[in-house]
Amino acid sequence: MSDIDRVIRQHEGPSRTVLEYGQTVEKLVKAAKAPGFGPDGWAPLAELVATHEFVRVGNFKEEMNWQEYTSFLGNWAASAEWDCSFKRVTEANGVVFLELEERSTVGNFHSVVNSMSVYEFSGDGRIRRIDVYLQMELPSSELLQGYDGVEIAT
Repeated sequence: MSDIDRVIRQHEGPSRTVLEYGQTVEKLVKAAKAPGFGPDGWAPLAELVATHEFVRVGNFKEEMNWQEYTSFLGNWAASAEWDCSFKRVTEANGVVFLELEERSTVGNFHSVVNSMSVYEFSGDGRIRRIDVYLQMELPSSELLQGYDGVEIAT
């Protein structure tokens, strides 16, 4: 059993959903490189998400709905290597705070960031909003190229 599987088994409710979401993202980022992986490949992730009301506020304050987010994930995952190390999960008043160390490589660019994502839930226990916060070195223009077509707040 992997470390993340052990962590997941120790939680229930919204915290468990968030940990399963992260584990599913990691699996799908790997799967996205296979021929024929398309928008339907994100279906396992959609099972955890209230797709009709979903909002993700990302690293640069960009907001994406579910369709925009899975399109972004598809473009990013096709060329990225990504993994993470679990730090901490905290649940308070139905909101979950997940802290990770994330490592990614896109082309020749490699980054290691500390992230905290704040997850809010719909009435049926699905993720409806994710706000992402990062501690990172100033990104290079190479990293920002992955955000072509995404409005970045300045």
